[in-house]
Amino acid sequence: MPLVQAEHLVKSFSSGQGAFATSSAARIRAVNDVSLAIESGETLGLVGESGSGKSTLGRMLLRLVEPDSGSVHFDGHDVLTARGSELRRLRRDMQIIFQDPFGSLDPRMTVEQIVCEPVVVHGSESRSGRSRRAAEMMRAVGLDESALGRYPHEFSGGQRQRVGIARALMLRPRFIVADEPVSALDVSVGAQIVNLLRQLQRDFQLTYLFISHSLPVVRYLANRIAVMKQGELVEIGTTEQITTAPRHAYTRTLLAATPELEPAVN
Repeated sequence: MPLVQAEHLVKSFSSGQGAFATSSAARIRAVNDVSLAIESGETLGLVGESGSGKSTLGRMLLRLVEPDSGSVHFDGHDVLTARGSELRRLRRDMQIIFQDPFGSLDPRMTVEQIVCEPVVVHGSESRSGRSRRAAEMMRAVGLDESALGRYPHEFSGGQRQRVGIARALMLRPRFIVADEPVSALDVSVGAQIVNLLRQLQRDFQLTYLFISHSLPVVRYLANRIAVMKQGELVEIGTTEQITTAPRHAYTRTLLAATPELEPAVN
C-alpha cells in the first residue's frame, strides 16, 4: 500500500471577476481530477510551470487546502474525514517546507521558538525535551545549536531555509512536502539544500513530494517524476523515463527548454 494515495482531487478558486461571483465561469480549476500515489521512502518530483497547480496539490495532500472533491489517504487513513485527535496524529506525520525562507519564519520569534513551535502546538514534550530536540535538529541541518537564541534576520537565505527544515523535522514526520524549497536561493546555496534533503531522507527515513519548476534539480533528487500542466497530471513515470523518453508533448517542451536536459531523439 502506498504511504500517500490521492484520488480524483479537484480544487477551484475564484478568478477575481467579482467578490460575489458564483457562476462556474468565475472560477479557475487549479487542480483537475488528479490521482497519484507516493511510496514509502521515495521522492516523487512534481514539475510544471508556475500556475500549473503544483503547490495547491501539495497542500491538499496535507489538508492545508481543502479539496472540492476527491480523497487523500495517508498510511491507509482517510485524511479528509479525520477529526480531532486522529487528525492531530496524522499531521504529526506530515509536514511542509515552504518556498520562501524569508517569509515563512516569524521575525519576532527566536529560532528556538520557531523550531519548537510544532512540538508546542502538539503538546508532546516538556520544555527541556523540546530544547534538546531543537539542538539535535539544528545539528542535523548543519547549523550550530548556538543559533537557537538568534532571530531570522540574522541569517542568510540558505541558513533560514535550514531553520525551516529543522522545524519540519521536529515532530519526526514520515512525509514532507517540499514546496519549491530552493527556488528563492542562489544556485550554489540551493545545491547545498538539495544535498541536505537527500542526507536527511537517509537519516530520518523520509518520504518526499518535491515540488519544483527545475527539471535538473528534480532529476537529481527524485525516484519518479509527475508533470502537471494547467491543473492536470499529464505524465508520471520513473526519472529516467521522464527525462530520456517522455511521452507527452508538454514534457518534451519542458525538457527542450532546459539546456541541462535534452530529450532523447526517437
